[in-house]
Amino acid sequence: MRVARAADLTAKVLLGALLLSALIWPDLSGIKGKASTARLIVYPAGAVVIPLWWFLYGRRRARRDSVGGGASFPWTADLLITLPWLLDLLGNRLDLFDSVRWWDDLMHFVNWALLTAGSLVAWSPARAVSRGLAVMCALGFGGTAAVLWELGEYVAFVRHSPELATAYTDTLGDLALGSLGALLAGLAVGQLWRVRRRNRSSAETAGRD
Repeated sequence: MRVARAADLTAKVLLGALLLSALIWPDLSGIKGKASTARLIVYPAGAVVIPLWWFLYGRRRARRDSVGGGASFPWTADLLITLPWLLDLLGNRLDLFDSVRWWDDLMHFVNWALLTAGSLVAWSPARAVSRGLAVMCALGFGGTAAVLWELGEYVAFVRHSPELATAYTDTLGDLALGSLGALLAGLAVGQLWRVRRRNRSSAETAGRD
């Protein structure tokens, strides 16, 4: 828990520093001409989704579902959801999206895996959930988020940029990679839930014995 907390706080500080530098030195940010205003609004909002959810709903649910009545902030889920915004800004700042041919494809796969895994970990239902349901929830969230992202990119800057000529092919590839990332997250988190259920069941059985 301490490692996740330290990593999460470090990621948020780095994200804040990159956002601040983009405001002060927009020409050096790497996002100039790429819907920079929208990114400067959406990215910090995305990074505070889990804290807001926790304050409004999550901590009460955690107290209700926990045996001892305690509730701890979901640092791992918050880190997973913060990292995609940081990686995107860092990739743009280092010009990786334009200089490395496969970087954009990698980010669509990795970032959607992180976002989806973070959402599933934050949800973490108290009742048993099958791996199949975890995968369906992951694909539902990841697929919807990928479509919304592509729509946002199109409205914000693609329709007025030279990328429009290849936007259809690029969008299909991005949607496919985002969905694959979400699928991976669903399989991984579903397996994690399965292991936790098995361990809980074994502990309860040992307690009765």
